[in-house]
Amino acid sequence: MTSHHARLRLLIVEDQVDLAENLFEFLGEDRYVLDFAADGLTALHLLATQSYDVIVLDLMLPGVNGYEICRRIREDLQCQTPVILMTALGALNDKEKGFECGADDYLVKPFELRELQLRIDALNRRYSPQRSVLMAGDIRFDPGTLEVELNGIKVTLSGTPARIFELLMRAYPNFSSHEALSEAVWGSHQKEAEVNSLRTHIYTLRKALQAGLGHGLVKTIHGRGYCLSSPLLGVTDTP
Repeated sequence: MTSHHARLRLLIVEDQVDLAENLFEFLGEDRYVLDFAADGLTALHLLATQSYDVIVLDLMLPGVNGYEICRRIREDLQCQTPVILMTALGALNDKEKGFECGADDYLVKPFELRELQLRIDALNRRYSPQRSVLMAGDIRFDPGTLEVELNGIKVTLSGTPARIFELLMRAYPNFSSHEALSEAVWGSHQKEAEVNSLRTHIYTLRKALQAGLGHGLVKTIHGRGYCLSSPLLGVTDTP
């Protein structure tokens, strides 16, 4: 049974404006919060900085096609959010390719909007238990609400710092390298400028955690990357 108070966050990736508008009109009710991307690169940026319950991904997109986007969602972003592919390509080998790229469901156009809605709800029911609260020592993080809790005190993160914090939570107790974090957030073609950008986001993340929880939580492993440290465990920075 689905929760009536939880609003599902959907990312719709579709370049046909009329279809996108129909989807928004049909799904844009109280149960759903919708974001829209008209191309794959916009979708990847949104997925690197936001958290969604289900991704609805068109295959025939300008620039990078849906197969490649789906592969990058899984491999580059390490994002396990369920993906529904929608396309006019209905042959078995097209579907096989979609599933090999990491898709969870496949809907051939034209389709009834109600069927898409049923599939979205079914995928969410199937996968939502996997998005449980993450624990790292005494630190709790909810990927759905982006809320961090430490010793009963809570702070809500946003944007790229929230994505970085989730990656550090999932890596705990190990560290995450500069390269792994940059690739997860910006893709596999990171440039030197993105190393500096990563430092800026880490600074912003620490500042938000310090202001909200009284502790920055993110420890620098000099020359290697970052990891989480819990003050309640007595973990301190090493020289």
